[in-house]
Amino acid sequence: MTDDAPRKPLQQAVALAYDSGQPAPKVVAKGRGLVAEQIIHVAQEAGVAIHESKELVSLLMEVDLDQQIPPILYRTIAELLAWLYHIEAAQKSGLPLPPAPDTSIPLTEI
Repeated sequence: MTDDAPRKPLQQAVALAYDSGQPAPKVVAKGRGLVAEQIIHVAQEAGVAIHESKELVSLLMEVDLDQQIPPILYRTIAELLAWLYHIEAAQKSGLPLPPAPDTSIPLTEI
């Protein structure tokens, strides 16, 4: 018996962690399908902001676990971190949440 229903594409997720003493954020979790769903679920339960960018996730999936992000992604990830800090500040002060940054990576940088 065949299933002709359209299949949902495999979801991917990457979790980053950054401590102020580190030179760059590290990939602390990554996965596809059920693992990706679990990463997202854990982040949501912990109140961690989630940003969706298929292009960025695809690039980060190439980074080994516990490895720092490559220099080519520093600016993009820095913009995401700044956005997260603005979200936290807005939530504390009751201000509107800032719009998500554009995380597209110019082809000239890759």
